[in-house]
Amino acid sequence: MVAGAVVILLYLMAILANFLSPYPMTERSDRVYQPPSPIVFHDARGRFSLLPHTERLDLDIESQEYHVARDSITPIRFFVRGEEYRLLGILPLRTHLFGGQGDTAFHPLGTDTEGRDVFSRLLVGSQISLSIGIIAICITFSIGLLIGGAAGYFGGAIDNVLMRLCEVIQSIPTFYLLIALAGLLPPTLDPRLTFLLIIVILSFVGWAGLARVIRGISLATRELEYVQAARALGVSDFNIIRRHILPGTFTYATVSATLAIPGYILAESGLSFLGLGIKIPVPSWGNMLSAAQDLEVLTSKFWMLTPGLMIFITVLAFNFLGDGLRDALDPKLRR
Repeated sequence: MVAGAVVILLYLMAILANFLSPYPMTERSDRVYQPPSPIVFHDARGRFSLLPHTERLDLDIESQEYHVARDSITPIRFFVRGEEYRLLGILPLRTHLFGGQGDTAFHPLGTDTEGRDVFSRLLVGSQISLSIGIIAICITFSIGLLIGGAAGYFGGAIDNVLMRLCEVIQSIPTFYLLIALAGLLPPTLDPRLTFLLIIVILSFVGWAGLARVIRGISLATRELEYVQAARALGVSDFNIIRRHILPGTFTYATVSATLAIPGYILAESGLSFLGLGIKIPVPSWGNMLSAAQDLEVLTSKFWMLTPGLMIFITVLAFNFLGDGLRDALDPKLRR
C-alpha cells in the first residue's frame, strides 16, 4: 500500500512537473553549483512565521564558496506567474507553485554546473524516466501475451516457430544493440525521436521472456474442462484465447509487468548516464546523474546525487508494489 502510494505520487509529480518547477529546465544563471537554498520559519526580524522564508546565498570570490547574506530573509512566494507552459500538453498556463522574491533566487536542490535549477530539471526529467517504463511495458505486455497465448494454445508447428523466434530475440545483447544504434544516429537527432527509439528497442528485446512464461501457463490452461467445453461447443479459437486462456495469465503478467518497469527505468538511466540515451539539455535522471561522476562533485556537492536517490526510490517502490500485487492476486498465497 505504501509503495503504491509512492508510485502514484511519483507519477503525479511527473504530470505536474511544469507547475511544480519554479524555473524553466534550460534557464541558466551565474550561480554555478549553488547549494540548496536554506528554508527558515522566521522573518527578517526573527519572529516566528508559518510562511516559509529563504535566505540569499552569495558567492565568495576568494574561497569560491557560498555563504548566507546578511539581512536577506525573504518569504517564499506561492502561485507565482512565470514562463508559459502546457499542462498535460494541452492547457496553457503561466502559474507555478512557488518561486523566489526579488533578487533572492530560491533553489530547493541547488544548481548544477551551468547554473540551472536542479529541482526543476529533476521534475521535468521524471517525465522521461518514469514514462519510458510504462510505455515500454505496455508494448511488451501486449506482444508477450498474444504470442505466448497463441503458442501455448495451438502448440505444434506454431509453437515451435514462435518459441524459436523468442530464443533468437533473447540471444540479442540489448546493451550492445543500443550502443550500435547510438553510434549510427546523428548527435543532432531530435530528443523525442531518440526517446521513441529507446522504447522500441527495449520493448523489442523484452517481450520474449514474458511470452515463454505465458506459453507455459497457456499449455496448462488449454487442457482444463471449461476450455475443452468451449471448444466442443464450437467457440472460435480467437474467442477461446481471449476469454479463457489469456485471463488465466493476467495474474502473473500483471505482477511480472510491475516488476519489469524498474528494469526499463534503470536501462534508460544507464544509457543516458553513458551519453547513449537522452541528450542534454533535455533532462532525464540518467544524464543528470552523469554530472556527478567527478570525485569533487561527489564529495562536496551532494545535491547533484538527487537523481540517483529518485531512481533508488522508484525502483524500490515498484519492487515492493510487485511483491504486494503477487501476494494479493496469487490464489496459492491466499489463506
